[in-house]
Amino acid sequence: MAKQRWVLGLTALGFFMAMMDSMIVTTASTAIRTDFKISVSSLQWALNAYNIAIAAVLLVGVALGERFGRRRVYELGILIFCLGSIGCALSPNIAILIGARVVAGIGASVMTPMSMAILTQALPANRRGQALGIWSGIGGLALIIGPSLGGWIVTQLTWQWIFWINLPIGLAVVGLSQRHLPESCGQAEPINWLDAWLLIFVSTGLIWALSATTMTAISQPLFLGLVVVIGGLSLVGGGWFIHRQNQTNTPLLPMQLFKTVAFIHGNVATFLLYAAMYGIVFFLPQYLQVSRHATALTAGLELLPWTGTLVLVAPFAGQAVDRWGTRIVALWGLLLQGIGYLLLVGLLVVQTTYVWLIFPLALAGVGLSMGGPALQKAVLGAATSTLLGKAAGVYNVFRLFGGAVGTTLAVIGFSSVGSYQTANRFTAGVLVAFLGAAILSLLGCWSAWQLKRV
Repeated sequence: MAKQRWVLGLTALGFFMAMMDSMIVTTASTAIRTDFKISVSSLQWALNAYNIAIAAVLLVGVALGERFGRRRVYELGILIFCLGSIGCALSPNIAILIGARVVAGIGASVMTPMSMAILTQALPANRRGQALGIWSGIGGLALIIGPSLGGWIVTQLTWQWIFWINLPIGLAVVGLSQRHLPESCGQAEPINWLDAWLLIFVSTGLIWALSATTMTAISQPLFLGLVVVIGGLSLVGGGWFIHRQNQTNTPLLPMQLFKTVAFIHGNVATFLLYAAMYGIVFFLPQYLQVSRHATALTAGLELLPWTGTLVLVAPFAGQAVDRWGTRIVALWGLLLQGIGYLLLVGLLVVQTTYVWLIFPLALAGVGLSMGGPALQKAVLGAATSTLLGKAAGVYNVFRLFGGAVGTTLAVIGFSSVGSYQTANRFTAGVLVAFLGAAILSLLGCWSAWQLKRV
């Protein structure tokens, strides 16, 4: 039992660090934008560069873990993540910051899937749902601590310190993992680097083409042509990538996983769940600071009704999944999140005081807390033990790619009517972004309904 606690704790810490690096940037985003004097289109890449790097490299990292050892690659990923964090803290401009975020994302690309695979492999099947719920809850601490800690650091120190705090945690996890985590391998296969680079190009190209639609240069014929070419090539490349996965005996993305309903719809629902969440998390702290004139610390604390529910609800959600199945819990999760965001839009329209925002924020947080563990179990439960690592990788690709797409769509919605020129213009743009996030979450209900009890 003590060994299982060490496994659960150390794997959850890896997820915690990866989530923390996304969330802690949110309340610091206004300070970063002001310091570097950048637009919202450029600012989104402080978040998206990290998520896209993880999504693009993740399956390669998973393949390395399956071949050379999940614990070994997990530890290596944490060390690379720490190096990227140092680069972020020392960045003199947005370009260097984005590059360093890519390095951190490359390291983080294996932290979450390897931690999931190590945990799932080490525990019996009848305890996995509860364990994944606790794993989500501990990782979800980043949602609580991240914005509040980021706000405190920006208020008391400078935004660069949000990255320095990764070092002591990361080094401690690496040291303890060598003693307490079991080593395991999956189906060892050679890595096709053409497929790896193709996946990186496709994922990056699609997100860049989407985000470029918010740039002022889009009105210029040459730039518009570049966007169309890169977007088109990315779509063609995506089709070619899928074709290659069907033809090869050693696919980076095993298409046989997609033969089960639970795996397909579990990942689609995951994509939409986190697309909605990341669209909100990018703009909500900025809204609290720009439109409601909160400090970074106050904005972080005002997110607690939303983020705090993960720690409170996720462990019980895991038990609920074990008892009632993935479909019901995932469906209610996506529905509650969508309703919470819709209520948030309505309250922002009438410009109520902050206290009225607490209920919809908490409702959306409960939905996210329910949906996450349910969809994790649906996806991992549809894979065989030899493909467990890759299944975890695919799940996280959909989660992070969904986050990147959700952030980009939120920026597109915001830019259609909003700007930073006045608080009213900013609020108008935020309303469109939040409405889009609500729609994405509600769309996920259909995929959740397709799940069977697993």
